Amino acid sequence: MIKKGKVFEVYEDHRKRLYTVNLVPGKKVYDERLVKEKGVEYREWNARKSKLAAAILKGSNNIFIRKGCVVLYLGCSYGTTPSHVSDIVGKDGFVFALDFAPRVMREMVFVCEDRNNIAPILGNANKPLSYVDKVSMVDVVYQDIAQRDQVEIFLKNVKMFLKKEGYGLLAVKARSVDVTKKPKAIFAEVRQKLDKEMTIVDYRTLEPYELDHCMFICKKKG
Repeated sequence: MIKKGKVFEVYEDHRKRLYTVNLVPGKKVYDERLVKEKGVEYREWNARKSKLAAAILKGSNNIFIRKGCVVLYLGCSYGTTPSHVSDIVGKDGFVFALDFAPRVMREMVFVCEDRNNIAPILGNANKPLSYVDKVSMVDVVYQDIAQRDQVEIFLKNVKMFLKKEGYGLLAVKARSVDVTKKPKAIFAEVRQKLDKEMTIVDYRTLEPYELDHCMFICKKKG
């Protein structure tokens, strides 16, 4: 295995696969494979079910989520990617996992029962003041929200919760911003908005894992 921080890369069956060390050995979160090697259990990280995994496989060598980090995860859905983030930050880190859908959050609660380093939050990411009493300052803001104003939502949360010189990861779904424009044009517009308040350190389109999606990795300006 090739170690990239707390993410492990393996070349199997003529393709790259990603793994994280399972924080809760023996437990799956979705339908991922569990693999044991030298007494350590790893969870396969499916890039077709995780935009963050897709970004890593597309060449993002540093996602700036490390052991001990505190992460605000906006748009946690059923917990697929947040669970791998939970693996990466480990017992010394923490993940605030927010979503606005009660049905989704019910499933997320079950994930959190086994993972003490995740706190589920039912809330609207466009209204950070509504959950300011539930979230601390964080090292990383990660957002995967398919809404027209997704960039504005991201920047609101960065301003309120991200520590000085912390990092933000924004997964952009072009068709949710404007279905009439080409994705490349949307991504260029997003870059212009982010450039005003963040330093963009990496950018990847996510094909073939996710069509019309990209990932921006940014650092908060001092």
